[in-house]
Amino acid sequence: MEVNESACSLSAAPQRAENPKHATRAFKTIPIQHDWKFKQVGVPKAVWTPVSQFPTNIHLDLIHIKVIPDPFVAKNEEAVQWVGEKSWAYKTTFASPTLTPGQKAVINFGGLDTHATVLLNGKEVLKTYNMFVPERLDITNCMEVLTDNELEIVFESTYLIGKKLVENHPKHKYGCWNGDPSRLAVRKAQYHYGWDWGPALLTCGPWRPINLEIYTSRVADLFFTTEVDKSLASAQIAATCEVEGDATEIRFEIIFQGKEVASEVVEVIDGKGFAVFRTQKPELWYPFRYGSQPLYLLKAVLLTGRHVCDTRSKQFGLRRAEIVQRELHDAAGTTFFFQVNGIPIFCGGSNWIPADIFVPTIEPLKYRAWVKLAAEGNQSMIRIWGGGIYEEQAFYDACDELGVLVWQDFMFACGNYPAHGDFLDLVKREATANVKRLRHHPCIVIWAGNNEDYQYRETENLEYDPQDLNPDNWLKTDFPARYIYEKILVDAVQEYMPNTYYQFGSPFGGKTTGDPTVGDIHQWNVWHGTQEAYQDWDKLSGRFVSEFGMAAFPSVRTIDGYLLKSKDDPERYAQSSTIDFHNKALGGDRRLATYMVDNIPYSHCPLDYYVYCTQLMQAECFGTAFRLWKREWKGRCREYCGGALAWQLNDCWPTQSWSIVDYYLRPKLAYYVIKRELADITINMKRIVEEIPADKYTRAHVQKIHKVQYFGTNLSLENRNLNLQVQFRNIITGDVGMDFLFADLILESNRSTEIPNVATEQSEAQAACTVVVARLLDPRDGRVIARSVNWPEPLKHVPFPQPKKLRVDIVGNEKDGNAIEVEADCLVKAFALEANDDDVVFEDNCIDLVPSETIWIGVKGLDVGHEHRLSVRYLKAGTDL
Repeated sequence: MEVNESACSLSAAPQRAENPKHATRAFKTIPIQHDWKFKQVGVPKAVWTPVSQFPTNIHLDLIHIKVIPDPFVAKNEEAVQWVGEKSWAYKTTFASPTLTPGQKAVINFGGLDTHATVLLNGKEVLKTYNMFVPERLDITNCMEVLTDNELEIVFESTYLIGKKLVENHPKHKYGCWNGDPSRLAVRKAQYHYGWDWGPALLTCGPWRPINLEIYTSRVADLFFTTEVDKSLASAQIAATCEVEGDATEIRFEIIFQGKEVASEVVEVIDGKGFAVFRTQKPELWYPFRYGSQPLYLLKAVLLTGRHVCDTRSKQFGLRRAEIVQRELHDAAGTTFFFQVNGIPIFCGGSNWIPADIFVPTIEPLKYRAWVKLAAEGNQSMIRIWGGGIYEEQAFYDACDELGVLVWQDFMFACGNYPAHGDFLDLVKREATANVKRLRHHPCIVIWAGNNEDYQYRETENLEYDPQDLNPDNWLKTDFPARYIYEKILVDAVQEYMPNTYYQFGSPFGGKTTGDPTVGDIHQWNVWHGTQEAYQDWDKLSGRFVSEFGMAAFPSVRTIDGYLLKSKDDPERYAQSSTIDFHNKALGGDRRLATYMVDNIPYSHCPLDYYVYCTQLMQAECFGTAFRLWKREWKGRCREYCGGALAWQLNDCWPTQSWSIVDYYLRPKLAYYVIKRELADITINMKRIVEEIPADKYTRAHVQKIHKVQYFGTNLSLENRNLNLQVQFRNIITGDVGMDFLFADLILESNRSTEIPNVATEQSEAQAACTVVVARLLDPRDGRVIARSVNWPEPLKHVPFPQPKKLRVDIVGNEKDGNAIEVEADCLVKAFALEANDDDVVFEDNCIDLVPSETIWIGVKGLDVGHEHRLSVRYLKAGTDL
């Protein structure tokens, strides 16, 4: 940031009140949000045109006046690339406020994207270079007296600036995965340059609010540290208020459930005030599965005599959060899991990218809807990926309130960043601003320095000596960004959020970033890498798997939305150029086809069924991963896998990607399967084959014995006594061949349990035509607590029967609301419901049906008798396609 102070000193002083006795000292905020206009710079005939909204960005405004087409539709992204290589200006006017003696007028810029020059009344007053850093500009002596003030912001092309910066530092080895390498030279959201799930749309503009602040004194910062005793019986809150101005006292208040529970008035000394509060039996904040999310409010009131100058509040929760890395009893390496208030947490969840390429369009309610979807899907953690943005407060507020843990990356991703002096200065300001902005949120339990930058270093064989602990030496290597991750960001977290764990990057841990025994890994040997079978996820485990994934098509309604002629578009088929254009993954069609061909009996036509098949394959992949990795959560000092985060929860535009919910918040089938696998109580199976040769030489005389391993998981904090029912059913007839009931099965709390002594051996021929159904039953009333249906694999070999009778009825219940009642006369794989209305919400989906069993699926938005609004799908045998 550069402030031109001389430009302000030349202006006339603003009008001041003549009678200060009647003037208020209270802090006042005046949004500068009306009458904004924009135009292209350097075009003589360009006219100032009203913006579409505020905050805004250039693409939104150009779309609004139809200068460019919607880049989400068809291949329009290509037609708007010129926008990012031009300069654009925004301007508005605002009245000069009447100031009393001692008052200041300051413009608070929430965020300017990215290289901006600010002019006030025609004079340059500020230059910015980082979209992640808010800026404050004192204009007390810059305002007009008799007329309104004109505020203009000129945004240069960050893309072109980045190109020039790369040229100016030729010794640095610029290189990256995804996007243009010049993105590394600038502090702009990296995903704007294009990623393997998103478009390249280089935005600019005032992307966060701009406010005029009037005050004599203000709360410059309100922050605190909280410490919960290991016994959980007491807690301490140490509050600090930094003050700008002449306020003499601060009244700290702690409010809980609308009532003041503690307060203290302290003197302002050297611009600061401190207070320490201690409480016995604190109300503790927990992740949603393990307790409630009580939130306190810390309030600071600035006082000068009896006058209130400013008031600031921050919400917080009391919790004791740790990462546990200790030796395992019988395995190499160390654990890596999160523990909150003494409770070890298996963190099943997903990764988050920005919910839109155009961030100003995301309303707070939409952020909450996304987080609510994750929480209702039993996802205990969201990882904010390092190529996007430090998210809006509304996102973290929703996580605080709904009990979802947050893994927070700093915004560096997949490349070799420079570390020259100017760049380091930008990073220091960015780290300071954003850690301070987010440090009060109890949901944030870890900061990581980057996404996959150490992995990129390994791939490119850049210099890195872990034994060299001299930061100055790191700057002399061809991997100088080590100084950022292991010095600047370390210092920022230690200073401003000292009780929160910081890790140099993600993945990071052992001798390499792929070491499965230490730290976290990104497991991409399914889909990318060696393209292993997803049935083998248990062989690809790690202590914490913070990325893994499988792609699928979005809802067919989403596809219809980006086709020019919707359902009548000639490009409405799976391999069309338009649909392929909306798949940004390199080799995505080939990789998807590989896994489809290996596993699913599918057809490209009709498109609706092909979409269903891709989503089913994704669901099978994700379900298998969570099932097998949760199995590795085996209790104290046997936490072989402490969590798994699916890549990815969401999309930033309508696309084919690894997301489990598409851009319009339409869940894919994987969302529901993950929801079931992350339930408190689950029962699962894995088929294994033992080969017994007749002698040590033969390959012709080998007996193959097929067995089923059974294991249950109990993520609750109480042991559960349950009965296990196991049925072997013939695929064609549905008849029960074997039926076992194992009584008094104990599932120990917060761990998986192997279930031995279930003798269910079969020959290869028998196993190929057998579906195994396992249910955990409440011994008191026989109620089904958990259920799993295991099919022979690959599914493409299975001769699925076609139901002759499939009953789907909507039934009402005053207590539980409406439900969809489903019955089939045969075994059905992956029964799925669809509705052409986003108001219809299913509690579950993608369910295997068993004869003589009724399934109830809760539903909102459908009334009894509205079955005609539903469509159903299920997997068909290859011969029926």
